[in-house]
Amino acid sequence: MIEVIGVRFKKAGKLYYFDPDGLKIEEGSHAIVETVRGVEYGTVIKGNTMVNDSEVIQPLKKVIREATPEDDACEEENRKKEKEAFEICEEKIAKHSLDMKLIDVEITFDHNKLIFYFTSDERVDFRELVKELASVFRTRIELRQIGVRDEAKMLNGIGICGRALCCATFLGDFQPVSIKMAKEQSLSLNPTKISGICGRLMCCLKYEEDVYEELNKKMPNVGDIISTVDGTGEILSTNVLMQVVKAAVRKKENDPPTIDFYSLNEINVLKTRKQKKHDEHEHLDTSLDD
Repeated sequence: MIEVIGVRFKKAGKLYYFDPDGLKIEEGSHAIVETVRGVEYGTVIKGNTMVNDSEVIQPLKKVIREATPEDDACEEENRKKEKEAFEICEEKIAKHSLDMKLIDVEITFDHNKLIFYFTSDERVDFRELVKELASVFRTRIELRQIGVRDEAKMLNGIGICGRALCCATFLGDFQPVSIKMAKEQSLSLNPTKISGICGRLMCCLKYEEDVYEELNKKMPNVGDIISTVDGTGEILSTNVLMQVVKAAVRKKENDPPTIDFYSLNEINVLKTRKQKKHDEHEHLDTSLDD
């Protein structure tokens, strides 16, 4: 076991662990830490806590200090500088007639680097833009092209459920999502109904997938021949969550079928319909790259 604190640099960003180095830092406070990008100001999501060695990536960097009022003021000033840098960069993009959309700007706490996030449908030659920005800001400049999911995460918005986007409010990482999940949950395969505002499959398809997978293992298939207390019949549809089937049942072979609902413990499967092979696109992972 090792003592760590958990720090996040964005509201719904990834959680990073640091060595408190003897400091007692409470959850909700702020800390100054060193990352691969330089010295940064982060929010403590987990105070001093013990975790397994396997949960952290060694070597673990140490916390420089708990944030002081001066650090808080510096961070606030950086937010203002980011807005100014955003406006200046947009002017430079227009000046060079570059086919790119600026999404966000970040400045590291120590002013060592200025990062511009943008989207574009094509590769962009921004070498002249970088030179011009470096001459204006007198610091290292990095332009990073991002995908549509990251764009939605940064800009936020309202999903079709009427709530703020999950990725922008609490999801730290994007999980793999596939069309197979929508099929297992008996959802409409209409892309407009199962896609988020980013145009990709909704992240929430993943939330209940494990439960549906477990329940689907117990469910017979549509078209299976079953026996019930009322006779023999064919399954017309299934309700995974309620664990019931709708079947057309005949008491005798020549009788007209009667349609009724049966729970799983009320049926026996006599003949299983061969399942169709899944479409190729079921296995496509649409969550990470564009």
